Amino acid sequence: MHTCSTKSCSSQVTALRVPKEPQNKVTVVLGAQWGDEGKGKVVDLLAMDADIVCRCQGGNNAGHTVVVDSVEYDFHLLPSGVLNKKAVSFIGNGVVIHLPGLFDEAAKNLQKGKGLQGWEERLKISDRAHIVFNFHQAVDGIQEQQRQQQEGKNLGTTKKGIGPAYSSKAARNGIRVCDLVSDFKVFQDKFRMLAEHFLTMYPNLNIDIDGELEQLKGYAERLRPLVTDGVYFMHKALNGPSKKILVEGANAALLDIDFGTYPFVTSSNCTVGGVCTGLGVPPSYVGRVYGVVKAYTTRVGVGAFPTEQDNETGDLLQTRGREFGVTTGRRRRCGWLDLILVRYAHMVNGFSAIALTKLDILDTLPEIKVGVAYNVDGKPLPSFPANMDVLTRVSVEYKTLPGWCCSTEAARSFEDLPSQAQSYIRFIEDFLQVPVKWVGVGKSRESMIKLF
Repeated sequence: MHTCSTKSCSSQVTALRVPKEPQNKVTVVLGAQWGDEGKGKVVDLLAMDADIVCRCQGGNNAGHTVVVDSVEYDFHLLPSGVLNKKAVSFIGNGVVIHLPGLFDEAAKNLQKGKGLQGWEERLKISDRAHIVFNFHQAVDGIQEQQRQQQEGKNLGTTKKGIGPAYSSKAARNGIRVCDLVSDFKVFQDKFRMLAEHFLTMYPNLNIDIDGELEQLKGYAERLRPLVTDGVYFMHKALNGPSKKILVEGANAALLDIDFGTYPFVTSSNCTVGGVCTGLGVPPSYVGRVYGVVKAYTTRVGVGAFPTEQDNETGDLLQTRGREFGVTTGRRRRCGWLDLILVRYAHMVNGFSAIALTKLDILDTLPEIKVGVAYNVDGKPLPSFPANMDVLTRVSVEYKTLPGWCCSTEAARSFEDLPSQAQSYIRFIEDFLQVPVKWVGVGKSRESMIKLF
């Protein structure tokens, strides 16, 4: 029976009714274009003093390169914060996990340097995360082939099985981490059913059911100590003692399944909403949201790209920027900075500030163009179009700014930058009405200039 004096009861109730400010908030780093903006560098910068670094969506279709002590590490599934020995890395429920990919990635990075030593002690995985199986990857390849044959164009997926795994999740026949680490017999039955389901749809699919189950049994043992209840884990982190919690977005705003250039998108929400659903974090706990914007625009694979420069300028950006995908090795298409696109990303994400990367790639250009408006059939477009046929037809209105024609690589403060480079940054801030907090002028961690 609940007893308490009326006075203390009412004071408890009154205390409950006073809105509580969240204890710890998460800081989020998101791509603001089509990916490959250099998020890894910004995350690495913030992960150095973070207590927890999280991934909330996507799978090993993401690619982050981080350089520490002149060793280059490549991450696809592991949060790049795993290099911080004092931080816990967390893979949330919104991530889809290919287990051979996860352990393979760790093994490869372990060979490169000391950064990953003891990674299994500092990694936690949500029990609600879905698993990507080898047959998901095989299906991804078959689907791309079919698209090519039927429509003459594919989506340009990474063939990592991400789309088919999210399809299984939405069709409610997906299998989660919690299934793998509990009763293996039950897991086996679910796995066989899912494999049969795909075999019915794709009769020429090559699945070694027993072989893969054998492999998964081994992974289950290695995985068990890493698995945790993700909701409880995040709740404790957010409401316990003071902690710095960082969320590392994969992919980018224009690849978001809802807000991206559909259908040339990924299968998850890589905008800020994915943080809440992919980690189990209430919206009031989302703190600063940093958008990572490359000083020009790139896109991998297929899809509309209004500011694309299929010419010498594009080639120069491609060569100077070494624009090849970390995950696929594909050559990236390059073009001028498109601020209509970045402003749209800001509308969806509400950026607190921006990290502007790879400014040094523009060092040799006598003049630099920036996309500031879209027109279709001679009429201005008020917003970023949902329809891809419209986006392929837009003509871009450019603002031409003077280049600086000298190296910015040695700059370590805003004042060190040439005045034209300073004007370029100011122009971006003014157009977006969002401050630029960091400017990247090189590969190393030190080359990220902090403006405020």
